[in-house]
Amino acid sequence: MGRVSVVVVTGTDTGVGKTVVTAAVAALARDRGASVAVVKPAQTGVAPTEPGDLDEIIRLAGVTTTFEFARYPAPLSPAAAARHADLPPLSIPEAAVRIRELSETNRLVLVEGAGGLLVRFDEEGATLADLARLLSAQVLVVTRPGLGTLNHTALTLEALAHRGLDLAGLVIGCWPRDPGLDDRSNVTDLEMLSTRPLAGALPANAAASPDFLMLAREGLAPVLGGTFDPARFRRTFAPGR
Repeated sequence: MGRVSVVVVTGTDTGVGKTVVTAAVAALARDRGASVAVVKPAQTGVAPTEPGDLDEIIRLAGVTTTFEFARYPAPLSPAAAARHADLPPLSIPEAAVRIRELSETNRLVLVEGAGGLLVRFDEEGATLADLARLLSAQVLVVTRPGLGTLNHTALTLEALAHRGLDLAGLVIGCWPRDPGLDDRSNVTDLEMLSTRPLAGALPANAAASPDFLMLAREGLAPVLGGTFDPARFRRTFAPGR
C-alpha cells in the first residue's frame, strides 16, 4: 500500500464487513512479508471472555500483533456502551499516541472502527474521524452493495471530505452470490460517489472460505495488495452502465 503506515477502516453502517475487509488487507500485507499490527480501539457487544473482532482477524489473517484498547459488553456505540457499563470511555488522543508508537515498529497498522465514521467514543463527541485526523491516516470505507447503500456511502464520503481526510478506497464488504438488480446497478453509482474505481469487492461468506488468502487477493485491488480488476467487475455485473 505504498508508504502508508496507518490505515483506518470504517463502514457506512454496522455489519457491512469491516472485520473481514480488515483481515483481508492484513492477510495480503503479511503474505508480502510486511509486519502488520491490527488495532480495535473499542470493542462493543462482546463479554470480557468472549472472542471479539480481533480473534476473527487472527483466525483469518494469521496476524497476532493485535491490540484492543477498550471493551464494553453492550451492543451500543462505544460512548453509550461505556456509559451503560459505568466504565471510562476510550480516550481518542491516548489511542492515537499508542497507534503512532505501533507505526514505528510495524510496516502497516490497521485500525478497525466500531460502526460508522461518526459514531461517538465519548460524551464529548470524539469519533473515529477524529482519530484518523490525529494520525493523519487514510480511511478505507467498507460499504454494502444493495438498497440504501448510496445514501449511506455518500454521507460517509462527504463527512470524510468535510474533515479533510483522505480516502484510501471504497470496498464492497459482502458481494452476494446472486446479485440482484439493486446490487448490480449500484456498482457504477458507488464508483461515481467515490470518484474512483472500486478498491475491492469481497464475496459473501468469505470468512468461511478454506482459502481466505486467495479470496482476499482476488477481492482487493492492487492498491490494497490484491489483483481485483474493477473494470472487469463492472463489465461483469453492471454491463451497459
